[in-house]
Amino acid sequence: MKILMFGRGVIATVYGWALQRAGHDVEFYVRPGRAAAYGEATVLDLLDTRRRVWGQRVVENWPVSYLEELEPDHDFDLIVLSVPHHRLTEAAAFLAPRVGNATVLVFGNIWSEPRAAISPLPLDQVAWGFPQAGGCFGDDGVLRAGMLPSVIFGTLGRPPTDRERAVRRVFREAGFRLREQPDFRGWLWVHFVSDAGLFSQGLRLGSLSELAGSASDFREALLTGRELLPLLQARGIDLRRHRGGALLFRAPTRLMAPVLAWLTAHVTPLRVNFEAHSNPDAQEPREICRDTLAEARRLGVAVPRLEAAEPSFALPNRVD
Repeated sequence: MKILMFGRGVIATVYGWALQRAGHDVEFYVRPGRAAAYGEATVLDLLDTRRRVWGQRVVENWPVSYLEELEPDHDFDLIVLSVPHHRLTEAAAFLAPRVGNATVLVFGNIWSEPRAAISPLPLDQVAWGFPQAGGCFGDDGVLRAGMLPSVIFGTLGRPPTDRERAVRRVFREAGFRLREQPDFRGWLWVHFVSDAGLFSQGLRLGSLSELAGSASDFREALLTGRELLPLLQARGIDLRRHRGGALLFRAPTRLMAPVLAWLTAHVTPLRVNFEAHSNPDAQEPREICRDTLAEARRLGVAVPRLEAAEPSFALPNRVD
C-alpha cells in the first residue's frame, strides 16, 4: 500500500517507520522548505513493544522520503492524519481538495464533535483510530519514543466500511493488536479528559515526565481526572459504556496512585512512554488543558483542581 503520513510529528514518524518496515511505501507530507531542514534521515531511539513484553530498543538512522506538494491526482491509498487536536480542522480543510481516492485515517485526540472536526473531508473516505505511542524530538534531533503493541479503532455508530477494514488490516499485518471501541466518540472524550488530568499536573511540575514515580503527584492527577467525569456526563456521555476508562479515576487514589508511581518507575515500556513526554514547551498538553477548562466553564461544571493548575497552562499575557 502507498501511504502518506501527514506531517513529521512524533506519531507520524513512529507509525510511518512501523508501516514501512511492514513493506509499505511510506512518504511524509511536509510544508514547503521543511524537507531540506529535516534532512534525508531521522534518528530513532525507539522502544518497540509489539513482539516483546519488555520491548525491543531500536536505534536507527532511518532514511525518509518527503513530499512538499500534494496534487489531487496522487496515487496514495492511505493518508494518516495525526495532528494536534486544535489543528485538525485546519488540516482537514487543507486535505479536502487533495484527498483524491485515498482513505484518510484520523489518528489522534478530538474534543469537538468528531464529524464536525473533519467536516471538510468526505466522510465515506474517513477511518477513525487512535495511536498508542508517545515521545519527543530532542534538541539533538533524535526522536526518543515508546510504542505500545495495540492501536485503537472505532466507528461512529455503524459497522466498519470496506475502507476501514482495509486500514485495520494494514495495522494488523504490521504486528499491532487492534482494540475496537464501539462508542468511539465517547472513548475519545474520556481519553481527552484523562489527558487533561495527567497533563495539568505534569505541566505544574514542568512536563508529564516529572509524574513518573511520584505517588503524591499521581494522586493529584487522578483527583483532577475524577472531577472531570461530570463534565463528560454534561456532554451526554454514558459513563456506563466506558467503565474501564473511568475506573482509573473512580478507584481509591490511595491504591491507584502508588501503583501508577511504581509502574512508571519500574516497568520499562511505561517508564519510557512517560519519560518521552519531557518537552516543557510542548503546545498540545496546554491546549488540551485549556480546552477542557473552557468547556467546563461553559457548561458550569466545577473543576477546582484543574482551575488551580491553570497558571501552568494559561496563555501568556500580552505585552503591548
